[in-house]
Amino acid sequence: MDFNVKKLATGAGLFFTRAVQFTEEKLGQAEKTELDAHFENLMSRADCTKNWTEKIYRQTEVLLQPNPSARIEEFLYEKLDMKAPSRVTNGELLGQYMEDAAKEFGPGTPYGSTLVKVGECERRLGAAEREFIQTSAISFLSPLRNFLEGDWRTISKERRLLENLRLDLDACKTRLKKAKVADAKAAVAPDFQETRPRNYVLSASASALWTEEVEKAEQELRVAQTEFDRQSEVTQLLLEGISSTHVNHLRCLHEFVEAQAAYYKQCHLHMQELQRELGRLPNAFTLNSAHAMAAPGSASDGVSSPVETDTLKIEEVQAPATGTRKAKVLYDYDAADSSELSLLADELITVYTVPGMDSDWLIGERGNQKGKVPVTYLELLS
Repeated sequence: MDFNVKKLATGAGLFFTRAVQFTEEKLGQAEKTELDAHFENLMSRADCTKNWTEKIYRQTEVLLQPNPSARIEEFLYEKLDMKAPSRVTNGELLGQYMEDAAKEFGPGTPYGSTLVKVGECERRLGAAEREFIQTSAISFLSPLRNFLEGDWRTISKERRLLENLRLDLDACKTRLKKAKVADAKAAVAPDFQETRPRNYVLSASASALWTEEVEKAEQELRVAQTEFDRQSEVTQLLLEGISSTHVNHLRCLHEFVEAQAAYYKQCHLHMQELQRELGRLPNAFTLNSAHAMAAPGSASDGVSSPVETDTLKIEEVQAPATGTRKAKVLYDYDAADSSELSLLADELITVYTVPGMDSDWLIGERGNQKGKVPVTYLELLS
């Protein structure tokens, strides 16, 4: 194996010099070059941005995908540069189970028909969730991840290089200081009365040697100072770019809020439609009660069941003297037939009950209009 021993030794010596300088600074035995206050504020702001961006990114991942195993699987697919398989959302899976159950129970039964309607709605909710996850991943998660894996890594690399150059600069300052002290000691005037000329020659030689060492240390200090200043400018430019990062993340945050609002609005519309559809389905509890009353041998033999009676005529229903209440309409409702009353959200109507009427319905009045209204669409007021 061919490698440069001299280069390896130089690198090891440089690492050792930095380690010594760092240790002496921690022990208070060496001076440390301090950065200006503006530079320190930029670094503090960058660290704060990185920490909170990372937390927001991780928690958004949890919001979009609560299953940790699924997140790990997606992470592995991403690192292996492979496309993750399409994953069914919980809503879509629930909708599938409900529809399968309806086939078993019979889609013509009250329970089966309701399962079909709810299952279809759950499928739509699951599809809306899938779209929201995809939109949020592109418009919000990706920019945050790009900052953490791109810009921040570049900033961290340049900051580490700046710190190493700062250690080299301070090591040069320490070396120059020691050389000047030694040169000052060697420059003390020798004793010309010295009876041993050899000592005088040695003293003059040491003085010249330390003078040369001071000049060498000054040259190294100038080079180290130039490299440090240049790296400071590069690092400061990158740190000042954090302001642009904030602007970009702000735009992404607005897009995330818009996607989330559209998702919840769509879910609300789906649920309103489901409630309207369920209100039009036959009530299983009423049907069960009617069959029980008409069963042979029951206590109601000889009495006609509600199913056999004439259809309730709304125009013949009279409001009771007492028992009427005000109610606020929660959702829009379209009447299924002439016996029902169409409703508009947030309007106030008068409601009351009549004997023999299903408990899920009330009689509602609005001026001269009258009809059945579902209880689930109302908020009864005192």
